[in-house]
Amino acid sequence: MLEALDSIDQSFFLFLNGFHTPFFDAVFFWGTNTSTWLPLYALLLYFMIRRYKWQTLWIVLFAALMIIASDQFSNVFKEWIARPRPTHEPGLTTIHTVNGYLGGQFGFYSAHASTNLAIAIFTIILLGRPFGYFPVIMLVWALFMSYSRIYLGVHYPGDILAGWMAGGLIGWGFAQLCGWFSFFSYRKGKSPGSHFHNNQPISDETGKVKPENLF
Repeated sequence: MLEALDSIDQSFFLFLNGFHTPFFDAVFFWGTNTSTWLPLYALLLYFMIRRYKWQTLWIVLFAALMIIASDQFSNVFKEWIARPRPTHEPGLTTIHTVNGYLGGQFGFYSAHASTNLAIAIFTIILLGRPFGYFPVIMLVWALFMSYSRIYLGVHYPGDILAGWMAGGLIGWGFAQLCGWFSFFSYRKGKSPGSHFHNNQPISDETGKVKPENLF
């Protein structure tokens, strides 16, 4: 069963990895670099500050912990599962790579896919719709970042899918932790972090984020 799934994953990878041009080589090699997206992170920070003012400090703290958790969980799984990346699989000889980039030895699961989807889910929950298509844009960005890993030859689709599952849970979980922290800080009258939006905690007594305080 596992061998059949692995064979399907490899075939799908080779299909997706096969669509390449010099133009997209440059686009995806540039786009997969985290530092490329510093303006996007600055824009997200701006929206957070505009909505939550100085309470954004707490959100940034939770976001930093979320990114660390996503990255480290991925590293643990990579060492535990020890599945070679496509670029380190001797049986695959037709992989398209860019600028000699091969990635590390193991690839399951993708930290890029996990972390970027976690960021997207976290910001969608906390920001709602600062402008019309914000949730769609964030999800498309996460999809772009994920596909870049297949395009560059360093991850199988299965690595990406597992990364999405982990990142979705991590992003949702840390958003809920933010809400839980907000509510109990508000109840105790602590500051900063006593409330996040409209002078109310963003979560109810169970710690669940309340949509009416987000959108």
